[in-house]
Amino acid sequence: MSTIPFFPYTVFFLYIEPLSALAGAYYAAFKPQDYLRDLSISNAITNPIVPLVTTQMNMALLQLANLYLLFALNEHLVLSSTTSIKTWNRMLFCLLIADFGHLLSMVPLGTDVFWKVWEWNAMVWGSVGFVYIGASMRISFLCGLGLSSPNTRRTKMK
Repeated sequence: MSTIPFFPYTVFFLYIEPLSALAGAYYAAFKPQDYLRDLSISNAITNPIVPLVTTQMNMALLQLANLYLLFALNEHLVLSSTTSIKTWNRMLFCLLIADFGHLLSMVPLGTDVFWKVWEWNAMVWGSVGFVYIGASMRISFLCGLGLSSPNTRRTKMK
């Protein structure tokens, strides 16, 4: 059985990213107007005042918060329960697909959202910048970067 390097992989995937997902869950569930208002870049804002959150919007945000909670718990509990490279590869591959889906959800703001870093607020940093970091970490792990054993680098997702 091989070990997963504490830094950067264990620190990021077991602690930093789950805590970030919990922060997203908190804002989606308990600060829905702030969540919606801040989910934009400066030139995409047509009306900086977010209307009252409707019942349907609130339900959708609570469902999103629930998914953020699932993401955090899944990542932390599954990955902390094993040092199996195969399990880590499978979990991180699924989360990488979710990263791409999350980035696609930002497309309605326009392509500027993906590169105009100077226009990002904290929410966009979390929804784009932090997703870039997470996806990069997942790709690095899946490519075997920083994994000590040559066998771990060659482990396939069988």
